[in-house]
Amino acid sequence: YHAGLFNIGGEGQAMLGGVGLTLAVFLVGDLSPFLAVLLAILGAALFGAAWAYIPAYLQAKRGSHVVITTIMFNFIASALLAYLLVGPLQRPGGQMPESADFPEGASLMYLQDLFMMLGFEYESGPLNLSALIALLCALAVWFMLWRTRFGYELRVVGQNHQAARYAGISFTRMTVVAMMISGALAGMMGLNELLGEQHRLLGNFTLGYGFVGIAVAFMGRNHPVGIILASILFGALYQGGAELAFEMPNIQRDYIVLIQGLVILFAGAMEHLFRDPVEALFRRVRERRAV
Repeated sequence: YHAGLFNIGGEGQAMLGGVGLTLAVFLVGDLSPFLAVLLAILGAALFGAAWAYIPAYLQAKRGSHVVITTIMFNFIASALLAYLLVGPLQRPGGQMPESADFPEGASLMYLQDLFMMLGFEYESGPLNLSALIALLCALAVWFMLWRTRFGYELRVVGQNHQAARYAGISFTRMTVVAMMISGALAGMMGLNELLGEQHRLLGNFTLGYGFVGIAVAFMGRNHPVGIILASILFGALYQGGAELAFEMPNIQRDYIVLIQGLVILFAGAMEHLFRDPVEALFRRVRERRAV
């Protein structure tokens, strides 16, 4: 978004990232589980970035609108994943559209195991290293956008690409690189689901998270810190909805979705209620520091 682009292809890029992850695990999983996990993370990012490169190139060189091309590539990625799971990657002798199980040990460590290794007590739960990886990615994006020359140029292109061209910034290069970074991040979406939970490639492992991520980014105002907070809100809504449906089966799923939508609506609508006081507070803090 900071580059003035609207990537709707996160779902497809996540699917291709899952394919890259799976290939990396099967390639070296039997030799070294630790190396398999590292290569799986790299493979997911590379395949996601490669899938985003094509719409980026078409936007930069041919003028094809990135929204249209990324939507189309979602369908292509879905068809490609379906073909792979009923063909080359299908479990031997199986009938379901899924791959064979990953080699033993080729999975993300749970956080309670990590904390226990460090000597801390931690309540058992499903949280794994993908949460830390996501936080590190958010930190890296923040640093890139606001602490590097590349990030400054990228934001200039997003605000006024004609001024960026006048300043000697390559619009083509920024478009392609920004989309590839976005695709790499989307490609790593499957780390938790595939390496942390399912331990095999499934046809529907993305579960629509690529589209949910758009809402999370908007609610977080396209800032890494805001996105972290918005993702926690969405996670709480999803988990709370699942537990509510389990505890109170008489409540229809539509009501749960309605409650979630109302929470998101009012959370977004309340922005302007607190924006002016918060801005005034930060303005006073800056003025005191300047003095």
